[in-house]
Amino acid sequence: MYFKKILSKTFAGACVMCLLTCFISCATPAAFGVLCDGNEWMDTQGNPINAHGGGVLYHQGKYYWYGEYKSDFTTAAMVGITCYASKHLRQWENCGVVLPVVDSIGADIERGCVMERPKVIYNEKTQQFVMWFHLELKGQGYNAARTAVAVSDSPKGPFRYVRSMRVNPDVLPVDMSDKQWGEMMQLRPNDYKKWWTKKWRTAVEKGLYLKRDLSTGQMSRDMTLFKDDDGKAYHIYSSEENLTLHIAELTADYTAHTGKYVRVAPGGQNEAPTIFKRNGTYWMITSGCTGWDPNAARMFSAPTIWGPWTQHDNPCVGEKSEITFGAQGTFVLPVKGRKDAYLFMADIWRPKCPSDSRYLWLPISFTSEGVPVLSPSTTELN
Repeated sequence: MYFKKILSKTFAGACVMCLLTCFISCATPAAFGVLCDGNEWMDTQGNPINAHGGGVLYHQGKYYWYGEYKSDFTTAAMVGITCYASKHLRQWENCGVVLPVVDSIGADIERGCVMERPKVIYNEKTQQFVMWFHLELKGQGYNAARTAVAVSDSPKGPFRYVRSMRVNPDVLPVDMSDKQWGEMMQLRPNDYKKWWTKKWRTAVEKGLYLKRDLSTGQMSRDMTLFKDDDGKAYHIYSSEENLTLHIAELTADYTAHTGKYVRVAPGGQNEAPTIFKRNGTYWMITSGCTGWDPNAARMFSAPTIWGPWTQHDNPCVGEKSEITFGAQGTFVLPVKGRKDAYLFMADIWRPKCPSDSRYLWLPISFTSEGVPVLSPSTTELN
């Protein structure tokens, strides 16, 4: 059954079909195909993989997939963050819940809070595995807009919860000029109570919500992590009421922010950031903000992590490209042992039954100019 036929059934409203089986060998450059067989993606014990909004870490010959454990009838965190391990991205062993929720009333990660998009990177200097995720406090909807950090001595956990926070309080973006600072400081929130007007949008671009949250720290929702070739790590997150992306540098131990950050696409309404580096160029694929409903992916590139970031056309091509094939990105994985090979990881959300949300992993191909392309007809990596 062809991938397009599987997708057409999905979009027709039938039960979301399966994902894929990735055939990969880390030791040899074997062909890497994407297959859809109409089934759920099962772990080695025959149970559906439950690791949504996730990311993958490669460490000492194994891949570790961290994600949100989704329950049947709520998107709140009732269990915690799970981990699966694999040597070849095809069969995944369930390593269990590596950061569980707690039952202590008022705790940051109290059962019923929101724990989303966990990502883990390894710090060679401290020999710790560092996890960041988006956190919303129980009973507060999405108003807390915090990020949280946990650490472990093993990729299989357990992770020790450290703290949650808003990001970079009392710190301005490093690329904000004195003129821009002056214009931002003149903005008064009461003058822009009506959203979506031209006047309001201009104020957002100038830093309306950046100024509002300056003393408490900036909002952080959908997020990812990126570790560069030089070992420096960065936290990329949707901020300013999901209207502007921030890229913030992490400290040498990866457990805090240095205070150095930039704004990307102010007022552009981007979430679900994914990022990778190829041939010296940084690429970022995001989505628009339409709740649980899929939308057209966006793509940006920059010569450095700090920018300037240039927006490109939707990287998706083919049927259903206008809704990213029914999915939303969560991570881009450079495939170890294969030259110039990257996987775009995405979720097919099912908010009425979150535990039955599915996964879409596509190889990224590139044009002759080096521009990334996502297509369900791509069957092999470059």
